[in-house]
Amino acid sequence: MRYDRTVHLDTDFATTVGRVREALAAQGFGILTEIDVTATLKAKLDHDMEDYVILGACNPPLAHRALETDRTIGLLLPCNVVVRRDGNRTAVQALDPGTMVALTGLDALRPVAEEATHRLDAALASLTKDD
Repeated sequence: MRYDRTVHLDTDFATTVGRVREALAAQGFGILTEIDVTATLKAKLDHDMEDYVILGACNPPLAHRALETDRTIGLLLPCNVVVRRDGNRTAVQALDPGTMVALTGLDALRPVAEEATHRLDAALASLTKDD
């Protein structure tokens, strides 16, 4: 089972992070957190790795609907969006919202997952238009 939705871009890492923020905002997602994995691993473990950032994205209306269905669903909300160097390209990856339904078996989450999928796919597709 694939649990990600991924696009690859030929833009540089910093430009891609900015474009991802804009694309998510256009679809109603705000960025609540940002984890610079590269810097963290360097600081804590003196480990060098490719550019890798995790953006904690949230669409409040969708999150609210999902949490009203199942309070535990916060564990599976499709909030993390990864931007990382992948060879000479930049990968943008988001959790497939359908994972919430597949793992919980709660059909009541299906409309939320479908709308989240539509919004995430639109955001990802917008990134490839100018690439």
